[in-house]
Amino acid sequence: HGSLERYKARLVAKGYTQTCAVDYSETFAPMAKMSTIRIVLALPAQFNWDIQQYDVKNAFLHGELEEEKYMKVPPGFQGKVSETTVCKLKRVLYGLTQSARAWFGRVTRAMTSNGYKQCHADPTLLIKH
Repeated sequence: HGSLERYKARLVAKGYTQTCAVDYSETFAPMAKMSTIRIVLALPAQFNWDIQQYDVKNAFLHGELEEEKYMKVPPGFQGKVSETTVCKLKRVLYGLTQSARAWFGRVTRAMTSNGYKQCHADPTLLIKH
């Protein structure tokens, strides 16, 4: 019937304004190797093992920043605060260059504290016997 049920919004940092060696020291994108994916699917099929897969909604929003980051006040808040006001980020946001590293570090710590071990050949693979 065309009526709006609700509005959705996502706060995104303007990561394209970040400068390497000033705002961050390195980029990081965890990617599983294709050979790892093949083995992870072949071994359970061969030995009738169980596989668990985790899906995390809003994953990047759960990463914690190691350094202090500030951003300009988002559109819609201008006029309500002074022009010199900035927002201090406590967690990563979509758009930050260090979002993937922060989230992957946190999920790896959580999984290893629950008995999983990180594979040396492929750090994206976490195994629990």
